[in-house]
Amino acid sequence: MTAEPDGALLVVGDVITDVVARHRGPLSPGTDTVSAIRTLPGGAGANVACWAAHRGAEVRLLGRVGADAAGWHERELTACGVRPRLVVDPRAPTGTVICLVDTGAAAERTFLTDSGASLRLDPDDWSDTLLDGVVRLHLSGYLLFSEPSRALVAVAIASARARGVPVSLDPASAGFLKQLGVDRFLELTEGVSVLLPSRDEACLLTGLPDPVDAAAKLSRQIPLVVTKQGADGALVARSGTVHAHVPAVPVTPRDTTGAGDAFTGAFLAALLAGATSEDAAREGCRAGALAVGRVGGRPPARD
Repeated sequence: MTAEPDGALLVVGDVITDVVARHRGPLSPGTDTVSAIRTLPGGAGANVACWAAHRGAEVRLLGRVGADAAGWHERELTACGVRPRLVVDPRAPTGTVICLVDTGAAAERTFLTDSGASLRLDPDDWSDTLLDGVVRLHLSGYLLFSEPSRALVAVAIASARARGVPVSLDPASAGFLKQLGVDRFLELTEGVSVLLPSRDEACLLTGLPDPVDAAAKLSRQIPLVVTKQGADGALVARSGTVHAHVPAVPVTPRDTTGAGDAFTGAFLAALLAGATSEDAAREGCRAGALAVGRVGGRPPARD
C-alpha cells in the first residue's frame, strides 16, 4: 500500500449468525455425523467490513439484525474495528446460516441460509449522511435477492453517484444469482464501477465456461472486474481485457467460509490506501489465505 486512507469505506450488507459445523467425509443421512460446531458472527457484508478494517481502513457498516442478537453483533463488529450502524428489525430475527464444512483437503462448505432481518433493509434505512466522509461504497450482492433491499441498493447507488463516490459490489451467491436472472442482475448493478465475482459467478453472468473470457466480457460493461478464483488466485480485467492473473498464496485450508469476503475487504482497503488494482488483488489473495486457515469468516479481533 502506498498511503494512509483519506476517507472511509461504507459497507452495506448482511449481518448474519453463522453456525459452523465441521465434519470429515460425507454426511450420514438418517443418523448422526460427528462434528465440531461453533456459533460465530458472519454475513458477507459484515465479513468484508471486518477484513477491510483489519487491513487498516476506516470502515462503517449499515446492516439490519433482529433484537435477538443485535448487541452481540454490535460488540463483535466493534471489536474488529468497524463502526456499525445496525437497524434492529421489530419483527424478523437475525439471519442465520448453517455452514457445513467438510474438513477434507479442500475444506469445502455448503450453506443453509435463513436471511431473516438481513434482507429487510429498505430505503427508509438509508440516509445521504451515511456518505459523509466516505470515499468508497461497497454493496453485498445478497441485497439484490429481496425486493426491499433491492430498492435500498438503487437509492444507495444513486446517492453515491451524485457525490462521485465509486461503488463496488460482490455478487455473493451463484445459487441466488441464478434465481434472480443474469439480465436482472446486470440491470440492477448499473452504476457499479467495481465487480468482484467468484469464478462461478463470472461464468454464470456471461454464459462463458472460461473464467478469463468471462472476466474480459464483464469488464466491457463494468469498468473493473476482479474475479476471485480461490486456489487459482484472481483475475483483474478492464475494458474487455484481463490485465493480470494474481497467484494465490499457498495455504492448507481449514475452513473456506468467508475467504472471498476476506479478499474483497483487503482489496478495498488497499484501493483506499492508493494501491493499483493489481496490487490490491495481491492484498486480497493474502487475506484470503489467512481466512481459510481460520474457522469462520472473520479476521482476528483487535487487541
